[in-house]
Amino acid sequence: MTSELVAPAAASTRSRRGRGSTLTRGSGLGLGIAVTWFSILVLIPLALVVVQAVGGGWSVFADTLTNSQTWDALVLTVVEALLVTAVNVVMGTVIAWVLVRDRFPGKRILEVVIDIPFALPTIVAGLVLLSLYGPDSPLGIDVSNTRAAVFLALLFVTLPFVVRTVEPVLIELDPEVEEAAASLGASRATTLRRVVLPALAPAITAGAALSFARGISEYGSLVLLSGNLPHRTEVASVRILTYIENDKPEQAAAVAVLLLVVALAAIVSLQLVSRWVARRG
Repeated sequence: MTSELVAPAAASTRSRRGRGSTLTRGSGLGLGIAVTWFSILVLIPLALVVVQAVGGGWSVFADTLTNSQTWDALVLTVVEALLVTAVNVVMGTVIAWVLVRDRFPGKRILEVVIDIPFALPTIVAGLVLLSLYGPDSPLGIDVSNTRAAVFLALLFVTLPFVVRTVEPVLIELDPEVEEAAASLGASRATTLRRVVLPALAPAITAGAALSFARGISEYGSLVLLSGNLPHRTEVASVRILTYIENDKPEQAAAVAVLLLVVALAAIVSLQLVSRWVARRG
């Protein structure tokens, strides 16, 4: 009797799956347009960069990556982007929590201020940071031409990412779930770890990926404050520009490809961490 009941149910499930996987004419057209548009804007340019990177042979590619100045720029870029992303994961989540769960004077103003790094051209952001934390700083803080300048500039331009990805999820997260966990005897820390964090993990991961990707590719906010000193404050984007200005497009493309690989590796790693947190929750 059980098998007789299970068989029709399985057949019905397969039937629904089959219908769901069939594209209508409108869906097929939409998918084709989306893939074409994505290919023109992303896939084809990325493929051409890779082709250009290996155009001079693998020896040119290897020599570029083993160049001490280029390697120092890459290490500085990745390390500072990782540090900034770690800070954003913590502070961005805290800020999003405060904006969603608390009521206080000036909340609307803070909501607007958080989005300023999105609105400002990056070179303007660099000018603002130089005026506040440069040689003529009214605060008496001069970090120009130091690694702290790189960290500060990246922190400024990546501030909104985690906040804006976590905030909508927190709005949808029902506080009654946390209250139910508390009524069952769960501590605040346990509720945060087993209820809130698993729900926020995908959003935090998305924000962290955006923050890291923006960090390793940033240019405008750095050029004025960091000084672009070789082996000290020169980042990968500035190194790419230097290669282009010296008529070395293959070397510039090689650095760009490595940054692409690093970004993809970071995104995949963050996705794995997000799934692990969700399972543990």
